Amino acid sequence: MADFPTANPASSTTTLPVLPLGSGVLLPHMVVTVALETPEARAAVDAAGDGLLLVVPRVDNRYAGMGTIARVDEQGELGHGVRAVVVRGLHRATIGLGVPGSGTSLWVEATTAPETNADSERARTLALEYQALIEGILEARGLAVLGDVVRGARGPGAIADLAGYSPDLSLEQKIEVLEALDVEVRLDKVVGWAKTVLAEQSVKDRIRKGVSEGMDKTQREFLLRQQLAAIRKELGETDTDADLERFRALVADGSVPMPVREAVERELGRLERTSEQSPERGWIRSWLDAVADVPWGVRATDSLDVVEARRVLDADHNGLDDVKARIVEFLAVRKRRAERGLHVAGSRGAGAIITLVGPPGVGKTSLGESLARAMGRPFVRVALGGVRDEAEIRGHRRTYVGAMPGRIARAIKDAGVMNPVLMLDEVDKLGNDWRGDPSSALLEVLDPAQNHTFRDHYLEVDLDLSDVVFISTANVIDTIPGPLLDRMEIVHIDGYTEAEKVDIARDHLLARQLERNGLSSAEVDVNDDALRVVVVDHTREAGVRNLERELGKLLRKVATAISAGEVTDMPVLVHSPEDVRRWLGRPRFFFESADRTSVPGVATGLAVTGTGGDVLFVEVTSMPGEAGLTLTGQLGDVMKESASIALSFVRSHAESLGIEPALFEGRRFHVHVPAGAIPKDGPSAGVTIASALVSLLTGRVVRSTVGMTGEITLQGKVLPIGGVKRKVLAAQRAGLTDVIVPKRNEPDVEDVPEAVRSEVAIHFASTMNEVLAVALEAASTGGLEDGHTPMRSRPAA
Repeated sequence: MADFPTANPASSTTTLPVLPLGSGVLLPHMVVTVALETPEARAAVDAAGDGLLLVVPRVDNRYAGMGTIARVDEQGELGHGVRAVVVRGLHRATIGLGVPGSGTSLWVEATTAPETNADSERARTLALEYQALIEGILEARGLAVLGDVVRGARGPGAIADLAGYSPDLSLEQKIEVLEALDVEVRLDKVVGWAKTVLAEQSVKDRIRKGVSEGMDKTQREFLLRQQLAAIRKELGETDTDADLERFRALVADGSVPMPVREAVERELGRLERTSEQSPERGWIRSWLDAVADVPWGVRATDSLDVVEARRVLDADHNGLDDVKARIVEFLAVRKRRAERGLHVAGSRGAGAIITLVGPPGVGKTSLGESLARAMGRPFVRVALGGVRDEAEIRGHRRTYVGAMPGRIARAIKDAGVMNPVLMLDEVDKLGNDWRGDPSSALLEVLDPAQNHTFRDHYLEVDLDLSDVVFISTANVIDTIPGPLLDRMEIVHIDGYTEAEKVDIARDHLLARQLERNGLSSAEVDVNDDALRVVVVDHTREAGVRNLERELGKLLRKVATAISAGEVTDMPVLVHSPEDVRRWLGRPRFFFESADRTSVPGVATGLAVTGTGGDVLFVEVTSMPGEAGLTLTGQLGDVMKESASIALSFVRSHAESLGIEPALFEGRRFHVHVPAGAIPKDGPSAGVTIASALVSLLTGRVVRSTVGMTGEITLQGKVLPIGGVKRKVLAAQRAGLTDVIVPKRNEPDVEDVPEAVRSEVAIHFASTMNEVLAVALEAASTGGLEDGHTPMRSRPAA
């Protein structure tokens, strides 16, 4: 270990003038030149003469708590009348109280501050390490000649104070060195800072070396390209295409995946070697353009604030609480994964493919737009309805004339980022023919474990789709192939209640239609009562698309009347059913269940179609003739079987149902389900057909307020069905007050909004006898059978 002499003066107090330093720190053993630019500095030097003064750093007009006792070695002029002094730092000193002194300088009591651990074993070791670090930094910067100054320092404290000369330390760091009386602590600080500086210097050197080598390579390539251009000019193959520089920039772009850069460089070389008269040149150019248009390495920054996301969804959509909750859960999971470094591009199996299934007009597409807005990502939509060619998804092979990338790659290009929110609209309407099966091509796109290496047939390079948020929409799931459906998470949107439609019309649709028809709220006033009349009497749908059309129709007629001068009082009030009738005419819908079920043999059923829930009436009659069953109304095979099962059940249980067996002899039964032009299928009409048959044969009418759904067995068991929420909503829209559903569907009723459950009594049945007890009027009283009390649904927890 080197023998370092130490100098650690005993504590003593003296009175000294203060020389403030605003841009540096004077440490013991340092010799610096100080320009006297302020009156305070000049006064301090004048008071000290050639003696001692206290040099104190000043930060933000505040003096540090410690300074350095220094000796004035020399005074002189810097030019332009600016004085300067050379001062030598001697000892650290703490600053005491201000005292009177000569001149205008500030005088204070300065107490020398002895160092601690100034000659410990650890201090000596750290001092040697710091010396080596400083020499390494100087050598990296080509200043090795200054190493003698470093090696000339004696004592660990003095070596640590060499940090005062470092241009890499801030003023605050140098003040920390000044205030560190423990030499070991002081050396710990400066060694740590020196290591950081040396590491940064090493990185800079590597970058500088890499840039230098890159420039040499670039200059060589430039020279060769210039020679190649001269040769091609002599051959008459001059290429003045400025886009070539864009392709070369793509090759040099480090954010582009290496396989893509290699492919571009290979095709660029082919382009430069291909004659301009060759048709292949155009194919190569088109491919290069397509690859260059992909936003390689460009990503939108996610905003994963779940509270803000819920606010955006609530502002854009009324109701749909289940769907909004699922979207917020989706964002919350992505946020948690991002916080743990798990949500990165290329991570496999990290995403869910949410598929919104519901009738038209319920806001599936706009939900995707709201999700994109909440996440801060661009939104792109790919319409898949009617697509039959697999190449529409994967792209065409480059060998075909007119080949182009597929819709997925084009959507990424249109978005301008590699991680947009991409909506696959109407995925249930994909077709297939001799050109391939587009739904099969989507299997890779929608598989989180595979889509990080999706390959478009035209581009022939991997596209990383792992960070794309896919949202697909469908009206029904029956037509979606099983393997594709298996990759999706289904979120049902079953439609809106009457109250929700009124809220949507008031908060969203009315303002939009006022703007589209050149009107303002000061010219037309439509209140909630009028909106409710439009909802009930002029539309009957799960969504709000027709509701918006009817509002547009009303406002167009008002705008016409205002323009023609037919109305002068402003605003035009639309507040009552009469006001609505004035502009929209007679109601288009009315509650027809009472009229349709006023005779025996007619029952009201509930069904689900591609446009949401709906009511259907089952009519049954009998006539003399060959025994059997006639079915009309475009019924599917499953529904035909349900009718046969219902008739068999009624015949086999005739006595227990109070039916004379002779009524079946020599009679043919006819089951008809209007409207006859609409195809119908499914097992859920079984209980409705059976109820209509029992109603016909017993002469007891089916209650006009009852709608029913459920599959029936030959033993009279009622089996569960799907779409309970949509069917109950349809019953409520049709004015029904009682709904019969299978007992095993009781948990599904919790999905029905509380407002609807308060208006509709839901009865649960496990056998056909329980259905008939609710559905049929009593033979004598015209009400429910004696002793039966309807089972209303329990409210959701």
